Amino acid sequence: MKNRAIINKRNVDNSFAEELKIRGAVKMDATKAAELIHIAIHDIAEQLTGQTKKENIRKTLSQFFCDENNRLSYQNIIVADILGEVAGILIIYPGEDAPRLDEPILRRLRKKSRDEDVFLDKEADEGDYYVDTICVDDRFRGYGIGTLLLKEAEKIALEKGYSRVSLNVAHDNPIAKKLYKRTGYKEQKVIQINQHPYDYMVKILRDEEYMQFFA
Repeated sequence: MKNRAIINKRNVDNSFAEELKIRGAVKMDATKAAELIHIAIHDIAEQLTGQTKKENIRKTLSQFFCDENNRLSYQNIIVADILGEVAGILIIYPGEDAPRLDEPILRRLRKKSRDEDVFLDKEADEGDYYVDTICVDDRFRGYGIGTLLLKEAEKIALEKGYSRVSLNVAHDNPIAKKLYKRTGYKEQKVIQINQHPYDYMVKILRDEEYMQFFA
C-alpha cells in the first residue's frame, strides 16, 4: 500500500494538521498496531488468537501483523502517523478476500485447539470493500483522525473499482454507530460475530465526493 501524505486543515484539527500523514503500515508498527487492534476488537481478539491473557493476545496479534496474506497483516493496514508515532490504524480489504485471509488464522487455531471444526464468522460481503477494524489512540481522539482514516479507506476503495464500503459496529457501541451514520453509512442487516450482534453498515461511494475531499 503506497504512502499518502495528507495535510487537510479543513478536516483535521489544526494542532495536528501539519504533522499528520496517512501511510501504509510497516512491520516496525507491530507493537502499537497490536495494542490498537486489541482495544478495538476486544473478545474477537481472543477468538482470533486462541489466547486469553493480554500479553499473549497482543504477542500473537503482532505476529499476524508481521506475517503476510492474513486479515491482520500490515499489508491490509493504513496508519495515521503523527511525527513518526502511530496515532491510529485501519484494516481494510475486499470482502471476497476474507476467506483466503482467514485461512492462516484458522490453521493456527485448529492446530492449537486440535479441532478441525473451528471456524470464523463471515463478516464481509463479496463486492464490498470492508473496513475490518478502526482504532485511534486515546491521546489523539477528538481531532478528526478516525474520520480521515475512513475517508482514505473510501478513496482507496474507489481507486480499486469498488462502489461500496462496509463495516460492522457492535450493538453496545452507539458512539461509533453515530459517527458512521453521520459520515454516510446505513444499516443493511444484523449479523453475529463471536456470538454478539453487530449492525452491518454500508456506504455507497461517489467519485466526485472524494475528488473534492482530496483536492
